[in-house]
Amino acid sequence: MTSVCVYFQIHQPFRLRWFWPNGAPQKGLEDYYFDNGLNEWTFHKVAGKCYWPATQNIMANIDRLKGQNRKFKVSYSLSGSILEQMERWDRDLLDLFRQMGESGCCEFICETRYHTLSSLFEYRDEFHDQVMEHKQMVKDLLGQSPKVFRNTELLYHDTIAKEVEEMGFKAILAEGIERILEGWRSPNFVYTRRDGNLKVLLRNYKLSDDVGYRFSAKWWAGWPLSAEKYADWLSWSCDDTINIFMDYETFGEHQWEDTGIFHFLDALPHKVLEKQNLEFNTPTEVVERYYPRGEIKVPWYETVSWADMERDASAWLGNHMQQLNFTRLKQMENDIKISGNPEFKKVYQMFQISDHYYYMCTKGMGDGSVHEYFSHHGNPFDAGLNYHAAIMDFREKVIRYNLENGKYGTNAAKKKSTKE
Repeated sequence: MTSVCVYFQIHQPFRLRWFWPNGAPQKGLEDYYFDNGLNEWTFHKVAGKCYWPATQNIMANIDRLKGQNRKFKVSYSLSGSILEQMERWDRDLLDLFRQMGESGCCEFICETRYHTLSSLFEYRDEFHDQVMEHKQMVKDLLGQSPKVFRNTELLYHDTIAKEVEEMGFKAILAEGIERILEGWRSPNFVYTRRDGNLKVLLRNYKLSDDVGYRFSAKWWAGWPLSAEKYADWLSWSCDDTINIFMDYETFGEHQWEDTGIFHFLDALPHKVLEKQNLEFNTPTEVVERYYPRGEIKVPWYETVSWADMERDASAWLGNHMQQLNFTRLKQMENDIKISGNPEFKKVYQMFQISDHYYYMCTKGMGDGSVHEYFSHHGNPFDAGLNYHAAIMDFREKVIRYNLENGKYGTNAAKKKSTKE
């Protein structure tokens, strides 16, 4: 029996407003730096097109198939920012996800608090804190204590995996790109991290992208893609698990309703379960069921992700503009900790949201078009300049606060390096 492990990422960032320093903020630092009018509007737009219809569709199929021997099961990672937006702007949607978790057929996965790039910091304190905050947030809002970790944009290297294992997780998700697979290896098996026991589940990016990117592409040889055809492709595997990981916005937002994507989503569980060699399992069930077939070795300088053709960190740190802003961001970590100010801490984490750096990407061709599609800025240079102006203003406020309150000169917490 081959497991079909379906995982959806749900995330909406807190987007920066076009920053212009105008004195002391009136409503708090979040409203001073972030465009919550745009954030709320975008949330409701995507919720109407994707989150509500897709979740109701999946929940209905979970209910229909719950009496069967082989049930329909899914897993989700909801970033802390989308959970916070649901708390503010649509509590009913948050309750719907909690009900799905209570069904016994849905697993919630942990990530960083605000879907950040903190795992790429030289020191691991910030990363550790944000993971623990998100784990508690999922427990409080969704009723589960996550056992599996998914880093922002599937960013992965050995030291990240080592830290995740030390935090007590059973498994981590990663991209099944060929350069980390040797010889016979396939993304359709369970592995462990280098020199450790943490299980590694690899995304089958070809089958995942058939739905996430190519579903409505008329130039593609597989078009039109029906649930029956896709289930046939899955059934051809004799391996342990097929890990289908994708953005939830695939349904209704990236692939519009008129492409037939919701009909596909509705029919797929039934077509898969018609195959006698397939069953749905959550990530925890997969790693408990199958014996690891080897180790995955990824040094920090060969970091992998699921973004762009390169499948590395270049989507966020591939040009000098991104690297300069990232350096400024990292330099603030100690000042934030010294301040002890909870508002500073929250805003600092919001500045770490990966999307800010994604908007600064200057790649061309297909990847560049994807970056441009998601950005609310006119071009990557506007995104980079605006971010730089905002974070330098924030840095000035933090330093002034620390000076005025005599914070400097105290013993800062020791930081642990993330490099081996």
